[in-house]
Amino acid sequence: MKKSIKFLRILGVIGLIALVVIQFIPVEENKQGYESVLAFEAETNVSPELAAIFKANCYDCHSNQTQYPWYSAVAPINFWLDEHVRDGKKHFNLSQWPEYSIKRKDHKLEELIEEVEEAEMPLPSYTWVHGSLSEDQRQALIDWAQMTRLTYRLELEAKSVEPEVN
Repeated sequence: MKKSIKFLRILGVIGLIALVVIQFIPVEENKQGYESVLAFEAETNVSPELAAIFKANCYDCHSNQTQYPWYSAVAPINFWLDEHVRDGKKHFNLSQWPEYSIKRKDHKLEELIEEVEEAEMPLPSYTWVHGSLSEDQRQALIDWAQMTRLTYRLELEAKSVEPEVN
């Protein structure tokens, strides 16, 4: 019995030391400012109401601007948050919107519609702290994305019809 208590104490001390040591491992923060999404907002005619929805629910993981909560400075939570932000940006980075082709923009908006309709975005782990989208907000995002997709689809169709050269 005494050996198991001694073992648990040693294990606890090692765990505590490891927890203290990982606090010194830095994580690069994602803070380029909201100007990184201005081109996206301008090109897609994002209303002030939609901009507020994007800022509160999307930009943290899907742009080069993240508002970090107080607990993001504590390891191992900071590693978990960093992975979420990196993964979100890998799939859809609104700060890189001007670099996307028209076809890719259309596809990303199609994915946004699917994710919002199925309540897959924002992630449940994000909504625990930040709250979820209301049905009106979901519908506003879907309506906006469908209208924006229409403009990209018209552009794609116009590019596919090439004029005859004499």
